[in-house]
Amino acid sequence: MSDAPLVLAVPSKGRLQENATAFFGRAGLKFVQSRGSRDYRGTIAGLDGAEVAFLSASEIVSQLASGAAHLGITGEDLVREQVADADAAVEMLTPLGFGHANVVVAVPQAWIDVRCMADLDDVASHMRARHGRKLRVATKYVNLTRRFFAEHGLGDYRIVESLGATEGAPAAGSAEIIVDITTTGATLAANALKILDDGVMLASEANLVASVRAPWSPRARAAANAILSRIAAEEEGRSVREIRARLTDAKPAAIEEMVARHGARLPFGAHAESGILAIHCPEKAVFALVDDLAGTGADEITVNAPAYVFRKANPLLERLLARI
Repeated sequence: MSDAPLVLAVPSKGRLQENATAFFGRAGLKFVQSRGSRDYRGTIAGLDGAEVAFLSASEIVSQLASGAAHLGITGEDLVREQVADADAAVEMLTPLGFGHANVVVAVPQAWIDVRCMADLDDVASHMRARHGRKLRVATKYVNLTRRFFAEHGLGDYRIVESLGATEGAPAAGSAEIIVDITTTGATLAANALKILDDGVMLASEANLVASVRAPWSPRARAAANAILSRIAAEEEGRSVREIRARLTDAKPAAIEEMVARHGARLPFGAHAESGILAIHCPEKAVFALVDDLAGTGADEITVNAPAYVFRKANPLLERLLARI
């Protein structure tokens, strides 16, 4: 148990693998596949106690749910669909900013009076009364569909599991409506379908997911600490700008109030003996804060983007440790 390494499951191919590799690379975590791209096991350069497993997206979810992998990158839509007790089995540590897609309810554009789920309930009742059958819903997202429809009080329907292109089901006559995943909605529109106004089931994106059921040995925890510290530091560095300025007669209390007003922070305090002040500021507030600093008589104001900002407190690690 004490020697068991951390297993990090990442997509084995395609755009998701490219984005995952780039995400970890920005945090100084480089994947190494000793036998080349066909090797489905790897390591992280310079980091002991961690193995990388290159798997399909659905395999990653099952490995996390069973505890065979400690950390993984996969879409929230797959987690919510495949794991019935997702919140008990895994912890969504952080969204990664790629793999965006929505799971939606789409109906024929010709249904001009059907705009929301309540309208769909009326359609289902009418279909049952007039045709003696249930509304058919084509989807690969069976569990998400059942939960979402139940939340909206819709029960008079039948799921038709889709094995191919779901968006073609209404035109083929195998279903009246669909539940599918979409990024732009263009494919739905091309098939004469529209998304209901309240028909977005889940706004999904790739997440860094932790398994609550994995065997978190001391070695695995140490590797997780190193990985999550670097990820948190890169995320923090990407979200802030470091402003440095030479102060003159500005009082520390006035500086502290000004910095707080812009949502910034003073990592080294407002009492700079050298007269040089360092501020970590949200990117959107940089120029307003620079103007205020200049108004106090500050000079030689520079703005830089830090590559990493390491803090003693790591929200990602804290979230993980609270669950395991």
